[in-house]
Amino acid sequence: MTVEELVRAAAKGNTLAFEELVRLHEKKVYALALRMCGSSEDAADAAQEAFLSAWRGLPSFRGEAGFSTWLYRLTSNAAIDQLRRSRRQREEASLDAGDLPLDVPDGQPGPQEAAESTELQKAVADGLRQLSEDHRQILLMREYQELSYDEIAQALEVDLGTVKSRISRARRALRKILLERGNLSGYLPSKQTEKEGRS
Repeated sequence: MTVEELVRAAAKGNTLAFEELVRLHEKKVYALALRMCGSSEDAADAAQEAFLSAWRGLPSFRGEAGFSTWLYRLTSNAAIDQLRRSRRQREEASLDAGDLPLDVPDGQPGPQEAAESTELQKAVADGLRQLSEDHRQILLMREYQELSYDEIAQALEVDLGTVKSRISRARRALRKILLERGNLSGYLPSKQTEKEGRS
């Protein structure tokens, strides 16, 4: 069955079809959630919530955007909600812990992952976590999920001009953060990226 056929079947309550949709998309959904949340535990919760929202929303899914695009929007929204919950929990914990950093996710990469990460990748990841939720969301959809401007516009239900301006502002904000940390030279968009940003 094609994805479209699976979507139609799942919308009618076919759980096997929905399980297949989950299997086909779970890695990308988790990857997006992990990029946004920074914690594997939070990402798993966000991914689960996204698929639950998809199951509940399939009967009213109109198909104007592709299923994966719609699912990425659900994932982004779930990740933002999870970040807010985690932030509240850390703030509450900080009342007792005193100096618990509020801007660093609870989960940290394992030793092997940390060793494999370059200094720039860490700087970019830290920079992303300091961006506003809207800026982080749209940069991740563009740079990491590699969605087109049109797909992002459909996923976020905004017009194309809004997508371009948000991406431009998000990139400037990230560059500013990296510049302040002395890492700007490592984050230079490709010529294609700059061309798209100007179009």
